[in-house]
Amino acid sequence: MAANIALLAAEEESHNPLLPATYDIVWSIVCLVIVGFVFWKYVLPMFQKVLAERTEQIDGGIKRAEEAQAEAKAALEQYRAQLAEARTEAAQIREDARTQGQQIIAEMKAQAQEESDRIVAAGNNQLVAQRQQIVAELRGDLGRTAVDLAEKLIGESLADDVKRAGTVDRFLNELDSIGANSAAGK
Repeated sequence: MAANIALLAAEEESHNPLLPATYDIVWSIVCLVIVGFVFWKYVLPMFQKVLAERTEQIDGGIKRAEEAQAEAKAALEQYRAQLAEARTEAAQIREDARTQGQQIIAEMKAQAQEESDRIVAAGNNQLVAQRQQIVAELRGDLGRTAVDLAEKLIGESLADDVKRAGTVDRFLNELDSIGANSAAGK
């Protein structure tokens, strides 16, 4: 046994205390290989699958975002086109309304002028009719006054209606001619 103890002591002296024993290294390598195989066979494929799904989601999200951005640009361009079209239509409507307003004003002025002309003509016709009526009344009154005056001057009755009417008409005609000459002289 002394030889055994000497062998152990010699082994202990030659053995590096920092290195584990050989059986520990062997069993550690076996465990590492088993854990590596399980990791490589089961964990790594699941990790790659999750990573691939994530990559696909990110790429799909980027693609959807680009599509949404393209749709938004198209919608913005369409909105701008519609806005420009609406502005053009509004300008056209304003211009049409202005033109129609001017036409309506012109028509109303024409109607007002026609109505004014009609009222003036009716007034003139009424004045002419009243003037003729007044002249007729004045002639009658003037004729009666002239006959009364003539009867007083002559001293006899002018009973003959035909003579009286002729005398009155002649007198009135002379008055009209005197009035016309004096009006032409002014």
